[in-house]
Amino acid sequence: MTHPDDLLVAIAAMVESRHSSQMSLTVVIPGAVITGRLAPEGLWKERVAEVLRDSDHLRPFAAAFTPPQDDGGHRPEDGTGPTHLHFHVARILQGSFGIPDSGGMYRVALKDVSAWTIGDIGYSDQ
Repeated sequence: MTHPDDLLVAIAAMVESRHSSQMSLTVVIPGAVITGRLAPEGLWKERVAEVLRDSDHLRPFAAAFTPPQDDGGHRPEDGTGPTHLHFHVARILQGSFGIPDSGGMYRVALKDVSAWTIGDIGYSDQ
């Protein structure tokens, strides 16, 4: 998809503006179906940085997800709106299984979403 769905962009903007992580969404992207809850970008980056800081081998990469101290963690308002969806407690659906079992952190470009629905798609790990 060359232009993101305007309605999906509006949903992403609402998640960002309300700093909510309660919106469940399922998206279809090339090669995958991802289901989970959306998070604001700042919260998502904070969680990824925490995971990286907890790893002896990956700790240096946490800096890429941490905002510079002087900007207060806010990016400038350029009026373009969100370009990505930030999923947490998300799973890639593979047949009747959700991978990973505990949920993961995924960043999906809005322009790559070819189909979507509100809510999580159920899966079973049996």
